[in-house]
Amino acid sequence: MITLGQRMEELRNERGLSRPALSAALGFPKNAAEKFETGRQTPTKEQQEKIAAYFGVSVFYLRGESSDRTRQEDWMDAAAFTDEEPVFVPKPAPKPPKPKAAEPVQGGMLDAMLASKGVQDLLRSMVLDVLKSPEGQAVIAQAVRKELKK
Repeated sequence: MITLGQRMEELRNERGLSRPALSAALGFPKNAAEKFETGRQTPTKEQQEKIAAYFGVSVFYLRGESSDRTRQEDWMDAAAFTDEEPVFVPKPAPKPPKPKAAEPVQGGMLDAMLASKGVQDLLRSMVLDVLKSPEGQAVIAQAVRKELKK
């Protein structure tokens, strides 16, 4: 399993940064990156979030808990929840051509699968797990703040 220190070193090296340069870029003390990478000190939750945001990865990836670099707000399109410009916004997929009027569109296997109670329960469980995560809570909090500002 990859540790936070190993992942942080990997990301820093990809950018060609020294440890003091990374610390300075993040606004941390000069030797903070060295302490984090060697395991002599563990970054606080806020520091972990700042490091992950700097590298454009999820906190889960930074901690070595996931091999997926994708940040949750990237795939959930956080732009709908914040006034800030997101770091990454995926381009929309091209629209599929409209079916010809003579060819009726029929429900397929996916429709039947999604109608299944077992699949619905599984999807519901997965969504709730994501929303209970720290990143999910942050997205919810941003949406609530935005609604309260209206």
